[in-house]
Amino acid sequence: MSAVVERVQRAIEAGGRLARAPAESRTRALKALATALVDPEVCARVLEANARDLAAASGLATPLVKRLKLDAAKLETMADGARQLASRADPLGDVLARRKLDEGLVLEQIRCPLGVLAVVFESRPDALAQIASLALRSGNAVLLKGGREAAESNHALAEVVRVALERAGLPADAVQLLDDRAEVDALLGLEKGVDLVVARGGKEFVEHVRARSRMPVLAHAEGVCHVFLHRSADPAKAARIVVDSKVTYPAACNAVETLLWEPGAEAALDASVAALRSVGVELRGDAATRARHPEMTAATDADWDCEYGALILSVARVADLDGALAHIARHGSQHTEAIVAEDRAAAERFLAEVDAACVFHDASTRFADGYRFGLGGEVGIGTGKLHARGPVGVDGLLTFRWLLRGSGQVSAEYGPGQKPFLHEDL
Repeated sequence: MSAVVERVQRAIEAGGRLARAPAESRTRALKALATALVDPEVCARVLEANARDLAAASGLATPLVKRLKLDAAKLETMADGARQLASRADPLGDVLARRKLDEGLVLEQIRCPLGVLAVVFESRPDALAQIASLALRSGNAVLLKGGREAAESNHALAEVVRVALERAGLPADAVQLLDDRAEVDALLGLEKGVDLVVARGGKEFVEHVRARSRMPVLAHAEGVCHVFLHRSADPAKAARIVVDSKVTYPAACNAVETLLWEPGAEAALDASVAALRSVGVELRGDAATRARHPEMTAATDADWDCEYGALILSVARVADLDGALAHIARHGSQHTEAIVAEDRAAAERFLAEVDAACVFHDASTRFADGYRFGLGGEVGIGTGKLHARGPVGVDGLLTFRWLLRGSGQVSAEYGPGQKPFLHEDL
C-alpha cells in the first residue's frame, strides 16, 4: 500500500505540472509521441515486445488474441490519434461561461482536468497509447494497468510515451504503468488521490473493479449491440452494414451481436444472411428466422444476452418497430444500436427512443469509436448516464471550476431589499 500511495503522490505532483504547463508543451508531447509511434526503430521494439506476448498467449481465447496483436496499421492508428489531439485546441482554461454579478464582480466557469486517472484494461495494448494521448491533451496524470497477457507490449508503449513527455519538458511520471493486480487492488482501496477509475474489460472484470473501488468508476463493459432491419431497408445497404458491423473486428465491443428483422424485411434479411455466410459467420436463429433459413443453428435464450466477441451472430424476428425497441430495451447493454431503413420517420423514431450511448441510422455499429468520432481515441465507452457517455475523449476527462473576481464586495450586501444582482451574461 505504501508503494502505491507513493506512486499516486508522484502522479498528483506530475499531473499538477502537466496541467500548469503551457498548452504548447502538451502539444509538443503529442507530436513527439505520434512521430515515435511510426519511427521504424521504435516500431520494431514495440512489435518485438508484442511478439513475445503473443508467443506466451497459448490457451488465450481467439478474440483476446486478436485484441492483443499489434501491427503497423494499429501503430499508425495510434499515431494518427495523437496527431488529431495535437491539432486540437488545448481545452484547459477555456471559459464556459462569464457572468457579471455586479459592477466589479465577475464570475467565470473554466475547464480544468479531473486530476489523476486510473485506467485498468484488458488485452488491448493499443489502448495504452490512446489513453495516454487523451490524458496529455486534457492535462491529467494517468496510472495504467493492462492485462498480464500484454505486459511486454504495455511496457514498451509506456516507455515510448514517457520519452515523449520528457522530450517536451514534461514529467514522465504523468504516465505510470502499474505492475500487478495487487497494486490495482491497493489503489482501489484508497480514499483519495485518484479522481476517476476507468475499467475496460469483460463484465466480471468491471464488476470486480466496481466492487472494490472507493472512488468513482467509469465502466467500459460489454457491448451487446443490435442492427434492426426495418421493412423499408434496402437489401444491398443492409448486407453491407451488417457485415461491416460484425466482421471487421468481431472482438470489439461495438461489433453487432444480434440482427433483428420485421415482416417485410425478408429481402434485406436474405441479403444479409448470404453476405454473412460468405465470410464465415455462424448464424443462430429463432424459430421464425429458421423457418426461412432452416440451415441456421437454433438460438437459445442465452444468445440474446451474449457478447460473442467472435464470428457468431444471433438473428431474431420481431413483430414491428415496437418489437425491436422492446427487444433492445430488454437485452441491449446501452452501448450502440442501429437501424437500416429508407423510411425516415421510422428511423427518426428509432433514434429518439432507443436508450443507448450511440444510436445510428444506416451506418455500421463499428463507427462507435473515439478515433472515428474525431476524439483522437477514447479512454473507454461509457454506457452509464452520469458524467460521460459513449466514447469518452478529452471532454469526458475534464471538469470545471468557478472563478470569482471582485473588488471588495460581501454577500451580506445583496438580497431582497438590498442590492440586486445583475446576473448579466458576458
